[in-house]
Amino acid sequence: MLRVGVFGVGHLGKFHLNNWKEINGVKIVGFFDPNNDNANQVIEQYGLKRYMDEEKLMDACDIIDVITPTDHHFSICMQAIRKGKHVFVEKPLAHTIKEGRDLVSMVKEANIKMQVGHVERFNAAFLAIKDLNVNPMFI
Repeated sequence: MLRVGVFGVGHLGKFHLNNWKEINGVKIVGFFDPNNDNANQVIEQYGLKRYMDEEKLMDACDIIDVITPTDHHFSICMQAIRKGKHVFVEKPLAHTIKEGRDLVSMVKEANIKMQVGHVERFNAAFLAIKDLNVNPMFI
């Protein structure tokens, strides 16, 4: 059984919670979110434990799911990697190319798995643009 800790349970974080619940062999240990409204809603709706200490949640998990505001991605991912935790992080991975490269190096050194969520790759509108051979970066 893989134990997952979720960092950030706002609008997108709730989608992640629902998806984790659908995966066999996964248990959501709890979540960290400083927003009391988000936290109380998740406690009520999902019955999950709220952690007030990021490290304690990481220590209780095998996998960390990061759906926080972007400016927290690097620090949470770095902390999780140093603890030998696997990481799923929403895009963008980090604020700068250097931070991204640092995380990739740390992942290799720690021999853990990390994935960046790029859900728009499967968006029908994006796929239609791609089929037109138009670079979506310029739209």
